[in-house]
Amino acid sequence: MSRTVRVAMTQTANRYEAMPSNAPELDLLAGQLDAIRKANVEHHIELIEAAAAGGAQVVGLGELFTAPYFALERRRVWLPMAEDSERGPTVTELREVAARLGVVLVAPIYEVDAQTGARFNTAVVIDHDGRWCGRYRKTHIPCGTNEQGEFHETFYYGASDGAPQPDGAVVLGTNPYFPVFPTAVGNIGVAICFDRHFEGVMSSLKRAGAELVFSPAITFGEKSMRLWRHEFPVDAMRHRVVICGSNRLGG
Repeated sequence: MSRTVRVAMTQTANRYEAMPSNAPELDLLAGQLDAIRKANVEHHIELIEAAAAGGAQVVGLGELFTAPYFALERRRVWLPMAEDSERGPTVTELREVAARLGVVLVAPIYEVDAQTGARFNTAVVIDHDGRWCGRYRKTHIPCGTNEQGEFHETFYYGASDGAPQPDGAVVLGTNPYFPVFPTAVGNIGVAICFDRHFEGVMSSLKRAGAELVFSPAITFGEKSMRLWRHEFPVDAMRHRVVICGSNRLGG
């Protein structure tokens, strides 16, 4: 049975206006992390509200949307930015927004596991009634350079550990690394940024029942952008899924 699902994706940059412009001042950001998170979350709530007003039923936010993309260099000052994926401030606020507006949200955050202290690049899926559906932890973590700059993601977080979903989460599929989340708009899978380069990711999500796959990304460099234009159409046709890709702006 065919149906129509209206999807919105955000594409924006860091909204913290007092961001330092030079390297020494960046190391003094520790006391501003909450303000940085607040500025970006408030901005994205405005975007979610605009999308909902336009008829969107599900909204996908950008990779690591609560802060600037800090993995261009190694700075320990960013490590405390990580938060709990179930009860942290960002997810708590977005659950209220989802319930108020009746929209499904895919929210990529910087996560710290409350039990182990391990950090991950994580996307949380929230249903239209504010229910916490579960989390996806990025599986493939890049570290290297291209003609436009460096990326040091392994300094900040590790690859998915395949840990079981917390109690209360309902997911489809048997592969703990690639869960699929039943929601009001359909079965949602997530493949964060570098994950999209590996064909097994999309095939695993499809086998688990995914109908929509969200791929939030921070992509730069000529090769990466060339692949961006080709990979999604190929995987969408190959696996018969809708792939929603958003490339976050720099900063």
